[in-house]
Amino acid sequence: MDAGLPGHWNDLQRELKALGKRVDDIRGLVLTHGDSDHIGFAERLRQAGVPVFIHAADAHRVRTGKKPKTEIGPARIGPVLRFLAYSLRKNALRTRHVHEVIEVADGEVLNLPGAPVIIGMPGHSPGSVAVHVPIAEAVFVGDALTTQHVLTGREGAQPAPFTDEPAQALRSLDRLANLSATWVLPGHGAPWRGEPAGIVAAVRGAG
Repeated sequence: MDAGLPGHWNDLQRELKALGKRVDDIRGLVLTHGDSDHIGFAERLRQAGVPVFIHAADAHRVRTGKKPKTEIGPARIGPVLRFLAYSLRKNALRTRHVHEVIEVADGEVLNLPGAPVIIGMPGHSPGSVAVHVPIAEAVFVGDALTTQHVLTGREGAQPAPFTDEPAQALRSLDRLANLSATWVLPGHGAPWRGEPAGIVAAVRGAG
């Protein structure tokens, strides 16, 4: 799920090699939303023949990079500088937009290994989604929430920064509460070990 920053391509190659796999073995790339720090090597993967899936409401964003300005909110200089430095090391300025995508919708079950289910989570962006993989008892939530705030350094379940519509993002968390999973994996921060309802309550408490 997601494609990080362009420099994560090398990390992908190392992980595939460790698994005895190649790019040719990847059946599809599912993007949780269209922000630049989640699509880094998506176009490179697409050109290698891997289909890229994204919610229809974020298709324009992933093709053009256009998004509305959002309130930055709380920030601390140390974490901000670390986030910027890490992004530069991973070639954030070289992110390429994705020229062709396969648009998906809320509730759709993708014909990919594990039969991932698309869960609409509008708020962080119009087409923000979670991806539920029942066979792995996992749900990937992108930036619908975070467990480490990249601008403050604060750890723990909380709302994510750079969110288009914060109130809508909090309401969308209801979509997670009844999912059957034992892992919740955000785009930033450590995985949450436990039921989605637990992290939903924690985010609301922090927000």
